[in-house]
Amino acid sequence: MRLTRAQQQERTRAAVLAAAHAEFAERGYQAVTVDRIADRAEMTRGAVYSNFPGKSALYLAVLLDVVEREPSEAVTRETHLEDALEAFARAWLDRLPMHGDTPAGAHLRLRSLDGVLDTVAGRTALGGVTQLETLLLGRALEACVPTAPRRVRLAGVVRTVLDGAGHLAAVAPGVGDPFDVVRACEHLADLPLTDVWEPTHLPFVKAAETVDEPWEAPAAAPDLINGEPVSLGDGVIVLLGAERLGAAEEAVRAAGERVTVVVAGSPETDPLVRLRVRDLVGCLRRAVDPALWPGFALLLDDGHVASALGVTPEPATECAVRITDGRVVARADHRGAGHAVAVVQ
Repeated sequence: MRLTRAQQQERTRAAVLAAAHAEFAERGYQAVTVDRIADRAEMTRGAVYSNFPGKSALYLAVLLDVVEREPSEAVTRETHLEDALEAFARAWLDRLPMHGDTPAGAHLRLRSLDGVLDTVAGRTALGGVTQLETLLLGRALEACVPTAPRRVRLAGVVRTVLDGAGHLAAVAPGVGDPFDVVRACEHLADLPLTDVWEPTHLPFVKAAETVDEPWEAPAAAPDLINGEPVSLGDGVIVLLGAERLGAAEEAVRAAGERVTVVVAGSPETDPLVRLRVRDLVGCLRRAVDPALWPGFALLLDDGHVASALGVTPEPATECAVRITDGRVVARADHRGAGHAVAVVQ
């Protein structure tokens, strides 16, 4: 049977990914070239570039493919904070290198990005995405103790411990006991952090502009957190560039209803956001019932949301609107825009 063009393209992409996975696992990111991947896949260099813009994009795609193939299990019960921290740490530490792994294979198993994001834009995107991950983890931990204060600082400490364990496992295999790391994360629940939510700049944020504008909602897009389609109807929508992803929490904390955080699409940001969020969510689902996560929706924009907002996105973009009864009733386009729109009554 003759394949359609789409089927042929999918087959080509799968072959390139398989070849890239094998090359990265055997040789490591730095030693691999696109030519080697093309040769292994028995394709031309052009065929590789027609599916992926470069080696770093290929590497991120390989990691995402690994993450998406992992079992998608989830707890379906209320969880104490200590138990959630233990379960999250166990899930995350499943990626530690196994006995006999080569250094290259260990880095791939760890989802290591060392030496991959070697541009200013790439490092900026990683910093912003890490802030999003920490917010998501913190909000899920807060669901374990609904009356507790903010848990984002706790989430940051947990990630620091786990990332440190991963780095140590990569450079000194066999050093350290992962079970000790799990126990340490469990006991972090009692760490006396002053985790309050009052950023010093918020009192000085310019108020949102009251408007009455038509709203042409883009087509529903999948939520990166739960995979469900998100309709951009009534509520608060915040569009953030790579430099402003940390501002997501400002809107999430201030709004009384569900907020949709939209990451402005870019070649540096898109694959990184998909990989890191999907990876974190996979671990988090094994620790805290997803139905309990107090939340926000997270979308990756393909340009349609920015167009609907009338914005040309840049790394420093922070634009927010409030939609009521299908119309834009408040708008802000400046630092703190998400918070400014979220507090409009």
